[in-house]
Amino acid sequence: MTFSTGGTAAGFKVRYCISMQGPLAIVDVETTGSDPAVDRVTEIAVLQVEGAALASQWTTLVNPGTAVPGAIQALTGISQEMVDRAPRFAEIAAELHERLDGRVFVAHNARFDYGFLRREFDRAGIKYLAKTLCTVRLSRRLYPGEGGHDLDSLIERHGLQCAARHRALPDAAAVWQFLRAAALEHGDDVLAVAARQVARQPTLPPHLERGAIDQVPEAPGVYLFYDDGVAPLYIGKSRAMRSRVLQHFVAGASWTPRVRRIEWQRTAGELGALLREARLVKELEPQFNRQLRRPDKLCGFAFDGKRLRLAGADEIDADTLPFVYGVWRSRRAALQALRAAADEHRLCLQTLGFELKKHGSCLRHQMGRCAGVCAGKESIHVHHARVATALAGLKVAEWSAQWPHRGPLGVVEADRSRDATEVHVLDRWCYLGTATSDAEVAELLEARRPRFDYDQYRILARHLDKRGVRVVPLGA
Repeated sequence: MTFSTGGTAAGFKVRYCISMQGPLAIVDVETTGSDPAVDRVTEIAVLQVEGAALASQWTTLVNPGTAVPGAIQALTGISQEMVDRAPRFAEIAAELHERLDGRVFVAHNARFDYGFLRREFDRAGIKYLAKTLCTVRLSRRLYPGEGGHDLDSLIERHGLQCAARHRALPDAAAVWQFLRAAALEHGDDVLAVAARQVARQPTLPPHLERGAIDQVPEAPGVYLFYDDGVAPLYIGKSRAMRSRVLQHFVAGASWTPRVRRIEWQRTAGELGALLREARLVKELEPQFNRQLRRPDKLCGFAFDGKRLRLAGADEIDADTLPFVYGVWRSRRAALQALRAAADEHRLCLQTLGFELKKHGSCLRHQMGRCAGVCAGKESIHVHHARVATALAGLKVAEWSAQWPHRGPLGVVEADRSRDATEVHVLDRWCYLGTATSDAEVAELLEARRPRFDYDQYRILARHLDKRGVRVVPLGA
C-alpha cells in the first residue's frame, strides 16, 4: 500500500516556519528488529519539507521477505498478512531514492532509520548518502533540562498529536510538529544554529575523493586508512562500516587530514570483524592503533609445587594454558597481581625468587606481610601450600582457562544479504582462523598449532556469552 498527498501531515496545517538548511525529508521506518544487518524494513514514511511548508507526504508498507516477530506485530500493529501483500523494497527503491535525493535526512534517532535505509538501498544496488539531522540530539540541545527525549516524551511535553504510535506516517508527523513547536518557542535563528550544531557533517581530507567512501558498504567488516605510506594509519571495525568511516571525519582526529585512500574487508558478522581487526593491527602495526598494538609480552605464572616462575608468551598455547596461573599483558602487571596476592596470603617473595635475597628475614616479614618462612618460623611446605591457594585465586580472578567444550568449536556467522557464511574455528580459547567451507575448517584444524592471544581471548569470551550465538562442535 502506497499513497502520496500534498500540503498537510496527518491533518495538521502548517503554521510555523522552520529555517534550517533544506530541503528536508522527515523520515520514519518500522522494521522487524533493531539490527540493519539482519532485520528488514516493514514500513516507510517520508514528509518532504520545502523551507516553511510541508510539500508532500508519502508512505508505504514493505514486504520484508521474512517473518515479522510477534512482539513487533503487537507493538506496531503491522501484521504478517499486511506486509505479505506489500511491495518488496527493491520495487519502491527508485521512487524512494528520488524523494530523498538532495534533502537533509531528518529522523528521531536518525542513525537507526538512516542505517536501515542505507542497508536496504545497498541490497537494491543503489548508493544513497545524505546529510542527517537527529531530532533526539536536537531536543537534547534545545531542552537540556528535560529528562526524556524519546518520541513519547516529546509528544507529552509539547502536546503533539500522533494518531498511532509506532506507525511510520504518524511518527514522522509528530517529528514535523516538534520542529514547528521548537521554531515557535526558540525562534528560527536559534533552531537553525542548534540544527547545525547537532548535524555536523564530515569534512573530508583534501586528497580523498568522496567516491572512496561511497564504495565502502554499510555492512560488518574492517576498514584501513592509508596516507602515502605502506603501513596503514589506522585500522577499525564496525557492524556498519560506511557510517563508522564517516564518523572519523566528523570527529576530526589529528591524523584524519592525512588520509588518501581507504581499503576495506567485509565480514559476515561482528565477531569476524573483531577478530580480523585484532589480527591486522598486530600484523600491520598501524600508527594510531595504540591499544591493540601492545608488544607481545604476554606472561603468566607457572608453579610445579617447588618453584614459581613467569612463563613467557612463547610458552603459552592451547596445551599449556590450563597449567598457567593467570595471564597478563606485561611482566609489570603480573608482578603487581603477585604482590597483592602475597600480601593477602602472607607469602615471602624473597623465598619465591621475586625479591633480592639477603641474609635473615625479608623486609616484608619485618613489616608483618610475610609469615616468616625466610626466618624459619614456618616450613617451606606450609608456605608453598599457601602459594598454590593464592595462585588458584589468581586464575579465577583473572580469567577462566577451562575450555567448556569437549573439543574444537565453530562459531557460525551468516550474512543473508549476500548469502555468505563464515565459521570461526576455536580450540581451547585459541582462534585458529576463519573458514568458508568444510575443507577449510579441516585445514585449519590440521595445520595450525593453537596459539593463545589475549586480545582474541577477550573477544571470544565476551561473544560466546551473548544470547543467540550459533556454535557447532568440530570433533574431539
